[in-house]
Amino acid sequence: MQKSVESLQNQLAKVRTGRAHPSLLDSIMVPYYGTPTPLRQLANVTVQDSRTLALTIFDKSSTAAVEKAIMGSDLGLNPVSAGTSILVPLPMLTEERRKDLIRVVRGEAEGGRVAIRNVRRDANNELKELLKDKEIAEDDERRGQDDIQKLTDEAVKQIDSILSQKEAELLEV
Repeated sequence: MQKSVESLQNQLAKVRTGRAHPSLLDSIMVPYYGTPTPLRQLANVTVQDSRTLALTIFDKSSTAAVEKAIMGSDLGLNPVSAGTSILVPLPMLTEERRKDLIRVVRGEAEGGRVAIRNVRRDANNELKELLKDKEIAEDDERRGQDDIQKLTDEAVKQIDSILSQKEAELLEV
């Protein structure tokens, strides 16, 4: 269940808010000598200010490829080459785009809840198998199901908390 919560946090980190964050570019792959390579392996990504990311490229010959990969990504970013580095300014989010992003975030959160419920179902099925094989008593099974439900409720509460934080972050102007 904890892995599902962590996975949701990683997914939501990729959803762009108005603020610059280095993990925003984690999903970008750059063709480097014919091999798709993660951007993180080709450049150092830092936050220059709240709306700008600065990339310091390790191999200067790949600067054009990195720029092209950022422009070609579905993030809607336009990098600007500044000599030995690349600046990536983040545009302001429109109200409509914010609502779309909130819809996406809610869908991701629901996916996390479903994953947690699947873990609960599997754990309850294991308890039923143990009871059927007479390895545990009915009281132990009932206690185990109650414990599993408590863990499920706690994990869903964590997801709801993460979701409300992300929604507030998206609505922040």
